[in-house]
Amino acid sequence: MKLPPVSLRARPVEERLRDFDETYLPLTAEEAMQAATRCIHCPDPAACMEACPVHNDIPSAMTLIEKGDFVGAARVYRQTSSMPEVCGIVCPHESLCQGACVRNKRHEPVVTGALEAFVAQYEREHGGVSIPVGAPSGKRVAVVGAGPAGLACAEQLVQKGHAVTVYEALPAPGGLLVYGIPNFKLSKETVRNRIGDLERAGVRIITGTKIGEAKSVDDLFADGFQAVFVGVGSEIDAPLEVPGADLPGVYLATDFLIRGNVAQEWLPPDKNTRPEVGRRVAVVGGGDTASDCLRTALRMGAEEVTCLYRRTEAEMPGGPKDRELAKEEGARYRFLTQPVRFIADPDGRVSAVECLQCELGEPDDSGRRRPVPIEGSNFTVPADTVILALGYWPDPLIGKTTPGLETKKYGLIVVDPETGSTSRPGVYAGGDDVTGPDLVVTAMRAGRKGGAAIDQFLAGH
Repeated sequence: MKLPPVSLRARPVEERLRDFDETYLPLTAEEAMQAATRCIHCPDPAACMEACPVHNDIPSAMTLIEKGDFVGAARVYRQTSSMPEVCGIVCPHESLCQGACVRNKRHEPVVTGALEAFVAQYEREHGGVSIPVGAPSGKRVAVVGAGPAGLACAEQLVQKGHAVTVYEALPAPGGLLVYGIPNFKLSKETVRNRIGDLERAGVRIITGTKIGEAKSVDDLFADGFQAVFVGVGSEIDAPLEVPGADLPGVYLATDFLIRGNVAQEWLPPDKNTRPEVGRRVAVVGGGDTASDCLRTALRMGAEEVTCLYRRTEAEMPGGPKDRELAKEEGARYRFLTQPVRFIADPDGRVSAVECLQCELGEPDDSGRRRPVPIEGSNFTVPADTVILALGYWPDPLIGKTTPGLETKKYGLIVVDPETGSTSRPGVYAGGDDVTGPDLVVTAMRAGRKGGAAIDQFLAGH
């Protein structure tokens, strides 16, 4: 019998543009069971498990969902994932588990991500979520950064009975999950609930404290911590070094998204006002962050929102799902377009972007064809607000302030790939500060590995 696929239901465009609530509606219990029934239970190793960075036992979860045992399925996910309620929403499932589903060969794949998110939320609403805590070990661990890597590491350590203190530079924990991903993609309540699980398990979270400034890693050891995990995310924007990039009305993506999406009480002191968004907004870049900026600007009242990208749509690094949502909501795209100057109006505020038309040349180091500006092809795009979404890098401060900590290009920390151990005994690292910008799930995986390795390290001390 051919079972019809279950598709995610997005809220109507006119409705979602009026608020910052999540775009997609959650599955119903009936939809979840129907969707899971379409799993054909491939023999081990199932392709979906192999494609998942943390190797969630997806076929076993599908069997339980099909039977209506949603809590049991959630617990299957929690054996390998520290935050299924998050990864079920923000992972690029089309290129991971869902993309590997064998049903793709002839039919629509099983919506594995939506099912993961559904059962995790169902468990929370029907009995709650608790983190098992081990007997006190008497050992203390400091975690630097309360993003996906740091929170996952803290979860692993508290389960082993270690006393964990997480230091976060920003006013609220969550890192990228709170300050980088807009609420219309991932509800802040979802993140806050998971952080609450950790706090109830005994994890202490200290916000507003930037390690490398307020305290150093050496200070943490002097304070009595026996190990340190560094999980600092990507938070420094790549600049666009062209004339006019410092004009009023030109924003870096991090600044724009934080000020446009985060609750007032969670805003850092230097970002505690909303950005001024004019009628015409230009977003420079082609990744998921560019899509987030386009969609945020539309919700803030912009009438025309245009993405400027120097290659073609086929080379865009961002996911197609976010791009299609942005198009549905009214965003426009101009490809093969290279900004070369921002033009000011008589009051000194940005009013237009001067661009060059590009053509594609030979492939560069990324494997994508290089954009080659065409001389004399200058044209202007009117814009009274410009947002630069050109990528991120982690803050190299820890490497600069920690003697003996080996780093490499861009200040990335050198680690043992299996354990996360660094050149400094007792110091471990994982996530973007090791790999550069990557997925939430890979940062979470690194945090879990680091936590397990720290537990082994402490056992020998």
